[in-house]
Amino acid sequence: MRLALYCPVYGYYEKEEDTIGRNGDFYTSVSVGNLFGELLAFQFEEWVAQCQSETRPVQIVEAGAHRGDLARDILIWLHDHRPELFQRLQYVIIEPSSIRQKWQADALSKFTNVQWLSGITRHTSRIRGVIFVNELLDAIPVRRFGWDAHNRKWFEWGVTMKNRELAWTSMDHLGPAETISPPFEINADLLSVLPDGFIFETSPEAEAWWQSASRALARGKLVTIDYGLTTDELILPERKDGTLRGYYRHHPTSNLLANPGEQDLTAHVNFSRLMAAGEANGLTTEKFVTQAQFLTQIAAPAWKGGAVEPWSPSRARQFQTLTHPDHLGRSFRVLVQSRERTS
Repeated sequence: MRLALYCPVYGYYEKEEDTIGRNGDFYTSVSVGNLFGELLAFQFEEWVAQCQSETRPVQIVEAGAHRGDLARDILIWLHDHRPELFQRLQYVIIEPSSIRQKWQADALSKFTNVQWLSGITRHTSRIRGVIFVNELLDAIPVRRFGWDAHNRKWFEWGVTMKNRELAWTSMDHLGPAETISPPFEINADLLSVLPDGFIFETSPEAEAWWQSASRALARGKLVTIDYGLTTDELILPERKDGTLRGYYRHHPTSNLLANPGEQDLTAHVNFSRLMAAGEANGLTTEKFVTQAQFLTQIAAPAWKGGAVEPWSPSRARQFQTLTHPDHLGRSFRVLVQSRERTS
């Protein structure tokens, strides 16, 4: 999955052609229009203002900025509506890919308060403000487990070559069971009703990223907006095939291993695991809602205070797409965790 999505030469997200929007493989909240970024900027400004001091700068940190469109929408709004804060703000993009850093730098060339880091590590300066990701964690590689109902045990799916094509294979033969045992526990009563072959994905890398971001946050908010469910929602008998999906030209593809580098691969975020990871590092879970609930709560005071452009047919269509349950409103969820004081 990592090679298919992030290989510097052939990876899906490293390609020059646009993979998002009408001519790509999927839509995002950013591709709907600039309203999404403006509403986030309005909310981020309130959160960042709570972290300001006379001696220390404040930051908005975005990971997974793709081409920089969302960063540009946020920065334009802050520049136009909150110039005093804008002058003191550092906008930091976490981006390990030199190719995507170039795309982002081109999109944000007129801003002088943007800087890049290749990752969040223990050496990262403590952040005061907001760390956020939008549709990133669902594209971090996963481990894929299958349930063997006859032998009442889990096994891990790997990828091999058969007849010169990629194919799924059980990894049981690679070593003792304890070396590939799944990093989760499921109630015995639930296991008794899971169908044979039931698939469950985990993303240790996503959880590790969230832990690193939690530790880097000195004060403020840690936010993710993404496809996802809680553990209880993921482990249901009717969700037999798991959540890992391929997308090509706005349609799900049945063969996840076909055409590596040519289709998007995504798996639902396990929000229960993220909550636990943040709380284990001293954060408080403040909000876990749908995107519709999150944006609606922001939009009311933003429009009332004139912080976004007047309502128009175009803006109404954008807001409907972002919040309607049949579009993006229910598919995406928002997790907000916070640290009120420096630990």
